[in-house]
Amino acid sequence: MSYALDVLKQVKAKHASQPEFVQAVEEVLNTLTPTIVANESTYRQNAILERMVEPDRSIIFRVPWVDDKGQAHVNIGYRVQYNNALGPYKGGNRFHPSVTLSVMKFLGFEQGFKNALTGLPMGGGKGGADFDPKGKSEQEIARFCQSFMMELFRHVSADIDVPAGDIGVSAKEIGYMYGTYKRITRLPEGWVTGKGLDYGGSLVRKQATGWGLVYLTQAMLQEQGTCFKGKTVVVSGSGNVALYAARKATEYGGKVVAMSDSNGWIYDKNGVDLDLVEDLKEVKKLRISEYVKTHKSAEYHESTSMDKDLRLWSVKCDIALPCATQNDIHLLHAKELIKNGVLAVAEGANMPTKNDACDAFLATKKVLFAPGKAANAGGVATSGLEMTQNAMRLSWPAEEVNEKLHTIMLNIYKNMSTTAKNYGDKLNFILGANIAGFEKLARAMLAHGVQ
Repeated sequence: MSYALDVLKQVKAKHASQPEFVQAVEEVLNTLTPTIVANESTYRQNAILERMVEPDRSIIFRVPWVDDKGQAHVNIGYRVQYNNALGPYKGGNRFHPSVTLSVMKFLGFEQGFKNALTGLPMGGGKGGADFDPKGKSEQEIARFCQSFMMELFRHVSADIDVPAGDIGVSAKEIGYMYGTYKRITRLPEGWVTGKGLDYGGSLVRKQATGWGLVYLTQAMLQEQGTCFKGKTVVVSGSGNVALYAARKATEYGGKVVAMSDSNGWIYDKNGVDLDLVEDLKEVKKLRISEYVKTHKSAEYHESTSMDKDLRLWSVKCDIALPCATQNDIHLLHAKELIKNGVLAVAEGANMPTKNDACDAFLATKKVLFAPGKAANAGGVATSGLEMTQNAMRLSWPAEEVNEKLHTIMLNIYKNMSTTAKNYGDKLNFILGANIAGFEKLARAMLAHGVQ
């Protein structure tokens, strides 16, 4: 049995109760055989894969807090510090009921490869809690964030572990956590990214993941002699990443015709009114179903089962941008997209496409598929730029940050594409991204000795 498959077998046996984590490891290890073969004895002797799939540490803690009625609650908090061979642990905190150790480990594992692809000195990590900010008052959110930080502060710093935001963690939650950290440690350092602009945040950080997704997708399309202009685009989600990806795709000449939230999705043949979506979701905090009250010709469809309902992936499109959450595209959806002639699928979320659906896209040899660890790296790349600005006590103008983001995304695509070509599978960008990230991480781990 090959080294990669041997380690995968161990992971499946040891972590069978962590499906998301096993899925992420399987997706990576199944593509590493070409590079493993050339260096197998060295990798085996130094247990590179065994060390790479296990986090340096998984920190789990309770987070007690009191609601506005005086009732006490307890949530579970996590911080998974995966691998710091390339720099401080770096990855967002997610507040969502779906958060488990398995989800945190899959995200942290992926983050290590993603951060390696950016070219910035950042290791991989992830954290969060099974707390749901939706429906909570400002004071309830503040009390939760303060309690969360009362434990997390002892595990993070600007040179050890630098969290950021993720699902359920906006600049508001970052602000509460940052204030608590400063009060406890008396250190006004940039230990967290995604901060408000008034106290060390970076311009373009909010837009970065969505814009970066489109920058990389455009580069991928252009190498094949086409672009966004005149293309029909479907974007799952309607949050930060989805909205800014949709805006940038529109700026590039695409027409976004469908978007979604956790309840359902809209289809507007005339092109989605992005200003209205932003007002509904970001300002008024309403469901996307409200869209059809303003645009009578648009359609709203309620979602049912994720694995049986085609949802917005039934809409005929040229470009699909899954920007919602993990496992958004199942094999059923991939087959429908392929049948309807999709040209490109680029992941704006973390692991939004199930492994068998990825295989289906690759098997056609016609669908361009950009994996999330490359395509959605714009957010963490700009977080890295925020870390640099904080260290220099500077604030760069938006144009400079955007230019650096654009350059990083183009370099990620070039690295991913060149690696795929070098290993004889020029359109297999999953292989290209995984091997490019793995080789950089493995070289650093070998240089450091067994740690």
